[in-house]
Amino acid sequence: MSKRILIIDDDALLRRSLAFNLEKAGYTVSTAGTAEDGLAIARLEPPDLILLDIGLPGMDGMDGLRALRAQTTAPVIFVTARRRQLDEVLGLELGADDYITKPFDIDVLLARIKVVLRRVALAPLAAPAATMPPLVIGDLIIDIAAHHVTLHGKPVELAPREFDLLAALAQEAGRVLSVDELLARVWGAEYVGEPQVVYVHIRWLREKIEEDPHAPQRILTVRGVGYKLVA
Repeated sequence: MSKRILIIDDDALLRRSLAFNLEKAGYTVSTAGTAEDGLAIARLEPPDLILLDIGLPGMDGMDGLRALRAQTTAPVIFVTARRRQLDEVLGLELGADDYITKPFDIDVLLARIKVVLRRVALAPLAAPAATMPPLVIGDLIIDIAAHHVTLHGKPVELAPREFDLLAALAQEAGRVLSVDELLARVWGAEYVGEPQVVYVHIRWLREKIEEDPHAPQRILTVRGVGYKLVA
């Protein structure tokens, strides 16, 4: 059975073009011009993946994602023409799974869709064993099995990708991991060559676990090499 993709974008020409190419690639496609219409369609025809434009009229993509997250667990790929907003999008704090910037090559988008759908399908198989002991780095404790972090004994709220990045650093505590290593481990090999994704997530992490994010003592930058987590 083909996967259903919901496109939410106010550009009618882009919607038609995307729908045509996605259907040609074997997907079942629904489209909406507003977040409100997209929410209604998602209720009637639950999608397997959603392509969501950020710059929508009325309810914008950020608010649209919050509303979608209340009714579906389908992965969401943000589509944005606003490069200046990428910091916010890259944080993916609202729970988006990926992003792509306009204009984009349809083959690149199709590859991203495959990666996200594969990641979602493999997630249950990749769940860590419940017996895996927590990682202790000084007063920072990362329980990978429980997906839980504490600092000074208090819980730290992290977005899923922030947690994965911290876990990757913690599993190699004291060792420098290059940006490409982190990209491959946390995002997948398809992202190697997109260092900004790591830079932004490192900044988000530092804001949550450092006393002074501008003078980090835990996640250290090794200039020209990468990052390491220390006690």
